[in-house]
Amino acid sequence: MRRLLQPHVELAVSLAAVVVLPIVLPSIAMATEVVIFIIATLGCNLLIGYVGLMSFGQAIFFGVGAYACSLTLLHSHVGIGAGLLAAIAASAIVALFVGFLSTQKRGIYFVMLTFAFSQMFYFIAYAMAGLTGGDNGLLDIPRPPLVLFHVTLLSLTPPLEMYGLAAVVFVALFVFLQRVITSPFGSTLQAIRENEQRAIAVGYNTRNFKVIAFVLSGVVTGIAGALYALFLQFAPLGNIDVSMSERIIVMSILGGTGSLFGSVLGGTFYVVAGNMLSAIWPRWLLLLGLILMVVGCYLQGGLLGAAERLARRIGRRGPRAMTPAASNKPVGRP
Repeated sequence: MRRLLQPHVELAVSLAAVVVLPIVLPSIAMATEVVIFIIATLGCNLLIGYVGLMSFGQAIFFGVGAYACSLTLLHSHVGIGAGLLAAIAASAIVALFVGFLSTQKRGIYFVMLTFAFSQMFYFIAYAMAGLTGGDNGLLDIPRPPLVLFHVTLLSLTPPLEMYGLAAVVFVALFVFLQRVITSPFGSTLQAIRENEQRAIAVGYNTRNFKVIAFVLSGVVTGIAGALYALFLQFAPLGNIDVSMSERIIVMSILGGTGSLFGSVLGGTFYVVAGNMLSAIWPRWLLLLGLILMVVGCYLQGGLLGAAERLARRIGRRGPRAMTPAASNKPVGRP
């Protein structure tokens, strides 16, 4: 389906959303959580929307990124930049390992492999309590200021400054992923999604492309995990649980796959709806399940797809509404 929003429009609207979120949401903390999960959804959307790979391994990279950043900051006197670089390196290595093995299979077997890896890494994190904290997680994670050339850019103590860091990272990753998907590499990924056998016949080594996409997705998700640990100053075991993968996948599908702006819609809707519904009813996931059933049955393409269909319908009706007498004019008469 052709998207109404062009890349530059998607970027402009996403920038506007980043500015508006801390103003319209009840708290800056909620806005920060929204932006962090939008980043995680961007990573998942790269696989689902542009390669056609449904991966349940996103929690692996989210958790590994959180642990790598947290352990770096806990056991060394380095800045926050070093913590984020550690998260990038660790999530890239793990994503390369998981992606290289998982992409040997296709379809449901690929899905089951990523699910199995997610369970395996969860129990590894649980068993290595001396390193990861086990059930208790990693506590009291420091949040050092962001320093560049001995100049403190952000102290990260006020909530708004933590939000600013998350927002800047989101914009940088959004621009980077736009460049990726509009490049020849991105076109090849979409060709693999549409017809992998034809891409193989043309001469592409599709498995190599899928592994690279897997690593990119893992790095983006790992950065989101590192930011979440910094935001909470706590890295719980739940970060690497398969339920986190399910959460990120739901955000991707809810917003609309195949569009980066769909990730913005999905992440925002899920986090905000979750906070609002949980305040109304402790079993709010039942209500969310009903919403997802409606999306699955009647809103294919997610929230973005529904908005685009509505815009097309209004666009088609607009000229007719302006000239109602045109349809009553007899055929053949001036």
